[in-house]
Amino acid sequence: MPAINSRSLRRRDFVGFGAVTLGSAWLGACERSADAILSPLASDEPLAARTASPTRNPLRIPSTVSAAGLTLNAAAGTTNLGGTYESNALMYNGQFPGPSIIANAGSTATIRFVNGLAQPSITHWHGMIVDHEDDGHPLQAVGPGSFYDYEFPIAQRAALNWYHPHPHMHTGEQVFYGLAGAFILRDAEEAALNLPSGAYEVPLIIRDASFDSGGNLKLGGKASGFLGTDPLVNGTRYPYLPVDKAIYRLRILNGCNARVFRLALSNNASFTLIGNDGGLLASPASVAQITMAPAERVDVLVDLRQLNANASVMLRCLDAGWDILELRGTGAVISGQSIPSGTLSSITPLVGPATPDRRFSFDGMTRINGQVYDINRTDFTVKRNTVERWQFVTNGNAPHPVHIHGASFQVQSRTGGRGTKFPWEYGWKDTVLLGDRETVDVLIRFDRAGLYLIHCHQLAHEDQGMMSNFVVED
Repeated sequence: MPAINSRSLRRRDFVGFGAVTLGSAWLGACERSADAILSPLASDEPLAARTASPTRNPLRIPSTVSAAGLTLNAAAGTTNLGGTYESNALMYNGQFPGPSIIANAGSTATIRFVNGLAQPSITHWHGMIVDHEDDGHPLQAVGPGSFYDYEFPIAQRAALNWYHPHPHMHTGEQVFYGLAGAFILRDAEEAALNLPSGAYEVPLIIRDASFDSGGNLKLGGKASGFLGTDPLVNGTRYPYLPVDKAIYRLRILNGCNARVFRLALSNNASFTLIGNDGGLLASPASVAQITMAPAERVDVLVDLRQLNANASVMLRCLDAGWDILELRGTGAVISGQSIPSGTLSSITPLVGPATPDRRFSFDGMTRINGQVYDINRTDFTVKRNTVERWQFVTNGNAPHPVHIHGASFQVQSRTGGRGTKFPWEYGWKDTVLLGDRETVDVLIRFDRAGLYLIHCHQLAHEDQGMMSNFVVED
């Protein structure tokens, strides 16, 4: 296994007792003992079955920051969830979700992560293609009162990526209580398309949550995965977004611990799908519904040019029965926009073996290929700059969103189960949904040597051991 901290100044202890005390006091206030974390949910009943027409709150739009010279402080605090809703939370830079990091292709990210929590933590740049020292592997986790320095080039295409904690056995808890944010990359190819921007480009981190009697976030512990009772969008309960008569670009991330969303619009209009995890697709696709597993992203255009003042369209989850976000018309007319219809991006298909080089069986809720994760064990090695075909299967307890660190991949096929490759699974991906009775094949090539991970992004499964170390070598 390669050395993780070859740069001696990567991590340091520097924060005194005060930061640890803050986290500990907050943990106690939320009564998040191990027993509480493992207790069953009081209810998985969908919101629509319990309340009608709630008072809606303005959607929070996260602030934006540069990836150059950034300090990210993870700490406990209190956040407003909209209106009178207040909750204890874990936050990056005092924000829930964290600030949206913006970077241009060809630039360099220099980021210091500061751990003000009462637990070890480290930040993973999900979807970013970086060397292993900057990947946020669990072995790199720093203790309370410590920091970790990252420096990496932005050497990939425009995309919506994201960042979140990755300490072994604590990822699900820290993500649930609020530690997540968008990492948006820009490049010249995207800019040339003149897509909706500014107020007409909206990042949406959608997730579920449950709350205790005091209105604080409450994580229920089920080995099969947490399913909350209410939706949150950008940390807002019952959100609405004022929208003009315009085309909107919605950059959507499923930030749930376990829930799979099936998204649609209440007026039965189609989304124009233009991108996914790895950035722009080769060409747009019109889709009426989109299924998103935890950690997956989609980039869609929604045409609201016919939406009158005070009329609404809901972004819905069909499976949960939730109206996730109200798009509320202002009546203001915006001209000069259009839906692209031709080529969006040039994507070179990977060419690789017709039969699998490796097969990964996601077993139960804790194992890959029969093994529970050992943070100090390397399970296999991969040759750098070599295209391989990886096959994913499951012995049950799906859904399993399969995520690979260190490279993007191209989905080749899905057999069994849903039995098709969906429009949002073309182009480049870093997470793919594996359902029961399904077999999914992908082609992948690693351009960087080092220690990386493959794991289930259903976070209860990940924390219980459905994860595997591998090393890319020359």
